[in-house]
Amino acid sequence: MSPHPDLAPAPAPGTAPARYAVLGNPVAHSRSPFIHAAFARQTGQLLDYGRVLCALDGFAAAVRDFAAHGGLGCNVTVPFKLRAPALAAHITERARLAGAANVLRLDAGGWSADNSDGAGLVRDIEGTAGVALAGLRVLLIGAGGAAAGVLGPLLTARPAQVVVVNRTPDKAQVLVQRHAPLALQCTCDLRAAPLQAPGAAYDVLINASASSLHGAPPPVQPTALRRGALAVDLMYGAAARPFLAWAQAAGAVPRDGLGMLVEQAAEAFYFWRGVGPQTAPVLAALRAAIDAEIGADAVAAIDDQVGTPLGTPAPAR
Repeated sequence: MSPHPDLAPAPAPGTAPARYAVLGNPVAHSRSPFIHAAFARQTGQLLDYGRVLCALDGFAAAVRDFAAHGGLGCNVTVPFKLRAPALAAHITERARLAGAANVLRLDAGGWSADNSDGAGLVRDIEGTAGVALAGLRVLLIGAGGAAAGVLGPLLTARPAQVVVVNRTPDKAQVLVQRHAPLALQCTCDLRAAPLQAPGAAYDVLINASASSLHGAPPPVQPTALRRGALAVDLMYGAAARPFLAWAQAAGAVPRDGLGMLVEQAAEAFYFWRGVGPQTAPVLAALRAAIDAEIGADAVAAIDDQVGTPLGTPAPAR
């Protein structure tokens, strides 16, 4: 893992565990404690990583309280990513561009805010899934905090085109306009399109909308995908199953957001500790745990529905 441009020196080892946590509402479902405990064991770091449930109107107070009780850094999850930068004395460029932060680190001068979501997504797509984004056409569904967090790093991977669609077209246009200078620098054709007419035959589709939260497939037609395209949902576990089935039935290679989750966590871990963990064994262990929770019967039911095991493209018609 390359040095982070905003990395502060890692804290000197001590006898007491360094305290970190994930802050959100809800937060009980978060896999971050599992991931960071595994990273800590792997790298020999002494960490105490927990969950902090924040009142919907009490995020800033919760962050202050966390710091007062020895917190050194935290992950920020829904619905507070858009609020996190306002608490920071320093904001990394990618967090500034996103207008959202999912990582906070307590430095001598106050909190530093970063956004590791997009780096995690690109690393999962290119490194783990083995799909180089350079020169490809990408459809990004959604224009909220999740989409904003990934668009900048997607552009720096230099795809030929990125099209953003959203139920509220104005939000997609605002997101595109904010990233227009970066798109120009990366020689990428970045544009917004109507949700009802997103275009067709994309090489990569990324679902950053809330459709999977409601158990629904993405709000575009399967023709948006070329056969053999990579279709990525930022959700994982049971919530992602309808998307995975939809993508596979469309002849695409489906992928959930679990790899992104682990990769963005590794980026955050490095931002805090200055140590880059190995992600592959952690991803494998986490996927096995989640699959066991979902249950073999549920997985088999989806496989029966689409006719082939999840993770392989549907046969040519």
